[in-house]
Amino acid sequence: MFYVKENINEALEVTVEINDENVFCHCPRCGAEVPVDLNEFFGDAEFDLFGTAICCTECSRKMRCEK
Repeated sequence: MFYVKENINEALEVTVEINDENVFCHCPRCGAEVPVDLNEFFGDAEFDLFGTAICCTECSRKMRCEK
């Protein structure tokens, strides 16, 4: 099980399991919240958690039309 852990203060720590329903990011173009399927990225040998950005459907569509 993978999880994230955050110390809120000295007395409180929050631990949340990472699963296929609770991973999100913000679109780098418009800031919309985007659900992320980590299974799509684990197969990529070049996957970089910190350098990866996922655009929302609308911004992805706009970017495809711009090319």
